[in-house]
Formats: sequence, C-alpha cells, structure tokens
Amino acid sequence: MEKTLDSKVVVVTGAAQGIGRAIARQAAAAGARVVVADIAKSKSTDADSGWLADSVVREIVAEGGTAVSSSEDISDSAAAARIIEQAVDTYGRIDCVVNNAGILRDRMFFNMEEAEWDAIIKVHLYGYYNVSRAAAPHFKAQNSGSYIHFSSSSALIGNLGQANYAAAKMGVVGLSTGIALDMQRFNVRSNVIAPWAWSQLIESVPIRTPEQGERMRKLKESMKAEHIAPLCVFLASDLAASVSGQVFGSRGNEVYLFSQPRIIRSVHKSDGWDAESLAATMLPSFQDDFIALKSHRDVVSWDVI
Repeated sequence: MEKTLDSKVVVVTGAAQGIGRAIARQAAAAGARVVVADIAKSKSTDADSGWLADSVVREIVAEGGTAVSSSEDISDSAAAARIIEQAVDTYGRIDCVVNNAGILRDRMFFNMEEAEWDAIIKVHLYGYYNVSRAAAPHFKAQNSGSYIHFSSSSALIGNLGQANYAAAKMGVVGLSTGIALDMQRFNVRSNVIAPWAWSQLIESVPIRTPEQGERMRKLKESMKAEHIAPLCVFLASDLAASVSGQVFGSRGNEVYLFSQPRIIRSVHKSDGWDAESLAATMLPSFQDDFIALKSHRDVVSWDVI
C-alpha cells in the first residue's frame, strides 16, 4: 500500500530532538527518505556519544525507514548547501525542506546584547534562507517541491523577553511568502507552522515563579512534539498540492489557520493630512480596530485540547 510520502526526499533541520525528531520519524514512517540535519552532540560520556542526529537515524532504520544524518551548520551558507547536496547525492532528488532548527537567547529588549540578537538572526533567518536557497534550483528544475518553515506565536502574537526571536520568526513569515510568490510558477509551495509543543527550547526558559513552574508542567504533559508532525507530513505531501503561502498553528490536537496582515480600514483627505487632522479624523476612525497589545499566553488562553 502506497504511503503518503512514498518516493519523497525530505530534509529536516534541527531534527535530532523535540519537534524536528518527531517530524523526521513520522516522515520516514510515511515513506519518505529523510536527511536528519542537526549540529547537536550528545553530552553522554558513554561509547554511544556523538552526533544526536545519528541516533535518530538509527531509530528510523530500526523502524524500517530510510535516513541519513548531517551535522552541517545552517547558519553558514556553504554548510547549508552541503545538506541539500547530500540529499541529492544520496537519494537523487530533494522534495521538501523543513526549516525547524532553532535556538533561544531570551532577554528583555532594554538589556539585550548585540551577540544575542545576531545569534538568533543567524540561525532562524539566515539559516532558513540558506537551506531554502540551496534547494531552490533543484525544485525549479524538477518543477515541484515544498518548503515548510517554523515560526512562533511569539512573533505572530507577541511575548515578553523575545524581541530578537520574534523579529527573526516574523521574518520567516515574510521569507515564506516571498518564496511562495517567486516559486509558484514552478509548482513549488511554501508554508509556515507556528508550533506549541514542549521542546528543549522551552525547557531552557528560566522558571521564576511557582505559577510559571506549574504552567511548564502542564505544557510538558499536554503539548507533545508528536502532535506537530502530522501537519508537517501533510504539507510535505501531494495532498497539500493546493496549499501555499499560508500560516498554520498546531497545539495538542488543534490546528489553527492564522490571519495575515491585510488592510481592514482606510480614511481619505483630499487636501492631505497633518498631525492634527490625523488625530482628529484618522485616530477615532481606526482605534476601535486597533489590535490590543497582549502576549500569546493571553490570546491563546484556553487549555490544550
């Protein structure tokens, strides 16, 4: 019986742990040949220590799947290109890029250091661009392909202490839209997922109050990385042939479709505007439609379903 991703070759970055690992394993179970890309190394001192991506490959192979590992750093363009080259050299083609790799450098904006800004931008924005750009000529030549980029509710809605992360992850949305528009003539799709799931990234967030600790406990119990992977497998497959330029969310057993910025109200003044007329006319016309300044925890406040 044919599987959803039979004959597909899928590259998953950040695939050694958490969401990436779940995606790699579920993609392989759906018939894909997977490149498990991650720079993380085991902290173990035993004989099995080494690249964590290798252990995921072993898990996939033990379950009857097909996979190889890559330890290249996506923030370097030449290294990112080698990930795609490995996929093509090993399996003869590339069908889907899953840009999942990520890091956190959380700090309130007024205390943020340049190194904390640069590190986030290099991985999330440069890294996603680097891998995507390397795959583009192959997608164009074969007249098919799918990009899946991971953003965050911290960008789409907002969160405290993550100005760097939010900026990069909102940039990912713009990158995906640009790719979708530029590549649509070649039957190439590009979409975004904002995941809610327990991961090593969330585990690294400091807990400062008992309330935060309790919230983290609930997240760990109810929001599994495995809940995110089915949406990713769907978007990588031909079942999603009509889906491009969209922004999805996934949390527990829920899947969301996010709105995107569109003009919702306008005003016109034939002789032009000044600050006073904007205050007198534009402001009262617009203010009922202003988006309230809230964090994603306030906006998505219901329990995980």
